Amino acid sequence: MPTPSPAALPIRRLTHRDLTACADLSEDRGWPREERKWGLLLSAGKGYGIDDPAGGLVAASVVTEYGSPSRPTLGAVGMVLVAERHARQGVGRRLMRHIVAVMGPVPLTLHATPNGRPLYEELGFKTTGRAEMVCGRFTPEGTPSDVVTRAATAEDMPAVLRLDEEVFGADRTHLITRLPAFADQLRVAEDGGRVIGYAAAWPNMATHVVGPLIARDTETAKALLASLAARTDRPLRTDIDVRHEDLLAWVKSRGLESVAFNAVMTHGIAELPGDWNRRFAPLTVAAG
Repeated sequence: MPTPSPAALPIRRLTHRDLTACADLSEDRGWPREERKWGLLLSAGKGYGIDDPAGGLVAASVVTEYGSPSRPTLGAVGMVLVAERHARQGVGRRLMRHIVAVMGPVPLTLHATPNGRPLYEELGFKTTGRAEMVCGRFTPEGTPSDVVTRAATAEDMPAVLRLDEEVFGADRTHLITRLPAFADQLRVAEDGGRVIGYAAAWPNMATHVVGPLIARDTETAKALLASLAARTDRPLRTDIDVRHEDLLAWVKSRGLESVAFNAVMTHGIAELPGDWNRRFAPLTVAAG
């Protein structure tokens, strides 16, 4: 029997049992396997994929929904991947059309590479911002910050969730409550006993990714980032909203280097909800 074309293969929901196949697909495209990140996304989000009759996956993606579980107010699309052997056959377009249709009126967001951006524009996504990926070994400053930071405790979680929803613009309790188990570090900044920022550092291959990074102001963001860096011997990687010019200049002065730029795109809304002034970096670009 002839092998069915990818256009004829059904799209199905992925589960945590598909983690290895998703990691294999990442590796096929020259990406890191990122099994830890795939595990988080498949647990907290909804995966969609196309099975390859020869084994493995033709394509995969994950949508992380925010807001009420019954009425989400935002969906973040990430990890859109098509196997090399099926590339340039319209598979990615078909998968994205399916996701847009399934999500219906729910606004969507994603971080697009320069290669992926034309496809998303064709599907009606608009560029509303940019994020700069920086990576490197952090060199601490000689003078410690005046901002008080400490390790987060279970008692901090209600305050962290309130702050996160206020800044992000949607409830993402199902994702943030996974941080203590997912991240190697979760720290808060406080002023007079009030939480004014928080940040996590989680392992990804040879680096620690800093995200989310939410803070009252740039000085608080710097203090949180420096406090995370002081407790790891790995290089740091993070994706910073380019509007935070002062923070970007500072991290580069401390040893991090620019790696890439991604376009922040939206579908169904003119701009992202929440307060970008206090939203410095996402947990991961795959989750918005």
